[in-house]
Amino acid sequence: MLDLQRLRALHAVSVHGTVGAAAAALGFTPSAVSQQIAKLERETRTVLLEREGRGVRLTDDAWHLVDTARELLALVERAETRLEERRGVPSGRLTIAAFASAARGLLPSVLADLAVRHPALDARLTEVDPHLSVDLVAKGAVDLVVAHDWDIAPLPAPAGVEQAPIGEDLCDLLVPEGHRLAGRTAVKRAELGGERWICQPPGRVCHDWLLRTLRGAGHEPDIVHQADENPTLVALVAAGLGIALIPRLGRGPLPAGVVEVPLDPMPVRRLYALWRTGAARRPAIAETVRTLRARWPDASAHGTPAPGTAAVAVAVDSA
Repeated sequence: MLDLQRLRALHAVSVHGTVGAAAAALGFTPSAVSQQIAKLERETRTVLLEREGRGVRLTDDAWHLVDTARELLALVERAETRLEERRGVPSGRLTIAAFASAARGLLPSVLADLAVRHPALDARLTEVDPHLSVDLVAKGAVDLVVAHDWDIAPLPAPAGVEQAPIGEDLCDLLVPEGHRLAGRTAVKRAELGGERWICQPPGRVCHDWLLRTLRGAGHEPDIVHQADENPTLVALVAAGLGIALIPRLGRGPLPAGVVEVPLDPMPVRRLYALWRTGAARRPAIAETVRTLRARWPDASAHGTPAPGTAAVAVAVDSA
């Protein structure tokens, strides 16, 4: 008999790429995950992981077993969903992945709200880049994802994944005090040529948006400083080292020396909740989506519910 938890450990390694990342996602230690896979190797009399440099790689036999594990885990998810649906209350473990500013600015109040109102629900958060999180929910590595897209780069939802809008996050141009654009009531994108920019590294959604937007306005951006976290970007602006485009969610109060200037038109990124179609009827999913939307106006200083939110609420409630 194959042990489901050991199959789950192997599946997690296949999704996250390393034993350490799989362990973090499952809430175990790396040694515990390694032990689970070692026992699975003994049970199947098959080599599943091979050393590759400082990491590991799955063997061909392991990938065949991962396909089976994915099917079994989907069956377990459907059974758990039916049981939770019959009870009619959110319960069990719910794993959530969210990008950094949502994990900082939105999820704490959502998780605290759920913990008070639904003590039988064990909601757990992992911070994940948005370009990775959608694939994680599609593969069954997490139950629910909070991701975002930009007005010029819509978020694709793969087959078998449903989504609902949470809200629209407005973005402002941040410039040092005394900058030529400080004090303006609005700035056109065509006026941004020749500036020194501070932004996130290549491969991040915000970086790609900045490149596409400025090039569309006829400017090649001069990116002089790069950092992952928005507070670091704001600190660099405060030091007078350049200008940055920063979303409002999770940004917090601006420090002295930083001036907020609206762009015209104002950039918008849209937040979504995504989950697998097979879990759509799970009360925990529906209740978490409702709580995300309910908490959104408070989480974003100027946040408003996204267009169509009310219609989605009916769909989620009836699921």
